[in-house]
Amino acid sequence: MTTMESLIGLVNRIQRACTVLGDHGGDNALPTLWEALPSVAVVGGQSSGKSSVLESIVGRDFLPRGSGIVTRRPLVLQLHKTEDGQPEYAEFLHLSKRRFTDFAMVRKEIQDETDRMTGRSKQISPVPIHLSIYSPNVVNLTLIDLPGLTKVAVEGQPESIVQDIENMVRTYVEKPNSIILAISPANQDIATSDAIKLAREVDPSGERTFGVLTKLDLMDKGTNALDVLEGRSYRLQHPWVGIVNRSQADINKNVDMIAARRKEREYFSSSPDYGHLANKMGSEYLAKLLSKHLELVIRAKIPSITSLINKTIDELESEMDHLGRPIALDAGAQLYTILELCRAFDRIFKEHLDGGRPGGDRIYGVFDNQLPAALRKLPFDRHLSMQNVRKIVSEADGYQPHLIAPEQGYRRLIEGSLNYFRGPAEASVDAVHFVLKELVRKSIGETLELKRFPTLQAEIAGAANEALERFREDSRKTSLRLVDMESSYPTVDFFRKLPQEVEKGGNPAASTVDRYTEGHFRRIGSNVSSYIGMVSDTLKHSIPKAVVYCQVREAKRSLLNHFYTQIGKKEAKQLSQLLDEDPTLMERRQQCAKRLELYKSARDEIDSVAWVR
Repeated sequence: MTTMESLIGLVNRIQRACTVLGDHGGDNALPTLWEALPSVAVVGGQSSGKSSVLESIVGRDFLPRGSGIVTRRPLVLQLHKTEDGQPEYAEFLHLSKRRFTDFAMVRKEIQDETDRMTGRSKQISPVPIHLSIYSPNVVNLTLIDLPGLTKVAVEGQPESIVQDIENMVRTYVEKPNSIILAISPANQDIATSDAIKLAREVDPSGERTFGVLTKLDLMDKGTNALDVLEGRSYRLQHPWVGIVNRSQADINKNVDMIAARRKEREYFSSSPDYGHLANKMGSEYLAKLLSKHLELVIRAKIPSITSLINKTIDELESEMDHLGRPIALDAGAQLYTILELCRAFDRIFKEHLDGGRPGGDRIYGVFDNQLPAALRKLPFDRHLSMQNVRKIVSEADGYQPHLIAPEQGYRRLIEGSLNYFRGPAEASVDAVHFVLKELVRKSIGETLELKRFPTLQAEIAGAANEALERFREDSRKTSLRLVDMESSYPTVDFFRKLPQEVEKGGNPAASTVDRYTEGHFRRIGSNVSSYIGMVSDTLKHSIPKAVVYCQVREAKRSLLNHFYTQIGKKEAKQLSQLLDEDPTLMERRQQCAKRLELYKSARDEIDSVAWVR
């Protein structure tokens, strides 16, 4: 294969792959690659011989025929040259697993696929049909057959059909990398050619336009098209090419394209008018001319195409990193992947607690704001009111009044007061538990590697929350135990240091003070209140210590330890289920991987053939 064939074949393969992957324009992730690659747009009026030219280039009779608008959807035709002796076949993108060796069936499928989109009406559609033909008798080319330009709408068509077709054709020929194959019949005035008129508008310099003159054999006797073919009537940058199509009689007799090419060569070589141009006329010459021009265009575009491909590869590599690489199938690799994902989550969770990410400060807020506020709101004023102190002290004495100090009364007042601390202690535990659960939820959401595995996300969340529940229960027991410890053994030194009630003579034991006076109960309430204040200060510091030790510390140390143990016992099938991805995400990664493979292959192939002379 020559360098030219390699380059054009490479572009063909890239265009084909872009089409399969959806990178052929529109709102796709990589819409510009198709546009960066050159292709040939075939433009002509209705009945200009457009279909015959394409069939002559391909060497096969495969396009629908008839009157009016026959081509009602763009046909992206990719020709792939194969080795001599290889069988010819065709493939449609929408039937990628089916090969057509009967080209009459290719014609039928084009018609049927057109009808599937437009119905059996004369409507048109901009959605292209993609057809690849593999043959040793073609040159590597991408040709786009467009609906024939028309001047009037026929019955069954909207009045806008004329403008609709022109707009559709323009979307292809306006692209700077599009080569325009403008087809005009020789038996009509070139000045009225719809194809030349449109080509002149989008390519005024004629640099991208190749003029093709068909039906030379149908001109009136005594006339010829030399003024056009030799560039005197309308000059283009590239030479005009004359074509002699099969006659209707040949078509009716099923004369094959090989015989038709031979008859075409004989026509030009024996023609008194065109004999001197015979070596630059005919469909075979046109195909070679287009192929050679494509090579020049491709060479000129190689730096920009390579730059685009490299940029695309970088973008796809980044997207693959974001989506995650494919998962291995063996159990060991899957277990390793799960553990790595768990560690990634655990790392982010710890960053929240330690201040690398927001959220951990809310735990400090529980200790610095919520707990002190809850302690201040405890109803000690009501519990240590004069009336309640008298009631509790009196009930504690029973039928025998206390002799010196109402110790039982003191103990009951203290125990009753200390019970109020249970509420703030449990509230602190629950508040920190809520913060930890929220940080688990946030950490799972922020672990990008986990996004592709919703089942594993749910399992990790469940395992983490179960662990947090265990930590909360331990913390609750420990915090309440601190309160119960204060109740079970009051600090005796506190009461021993309280001032005693002394009579004027200075003998406490001989005090004649009435121990049931209002002042006496007020002093008892005041003493208990002072003691409860001291205990409150102690618990305000010890409860956070217990909560941090039992909940926060354990969450940092062993949040997923139990989960790790359970994971290690799972079978390969169970591990695979945990790594069951979202189907949409799997499809995105598969498409991304295919694109990446395509572009890397394209880059390597371009590097291997681009500068070979």
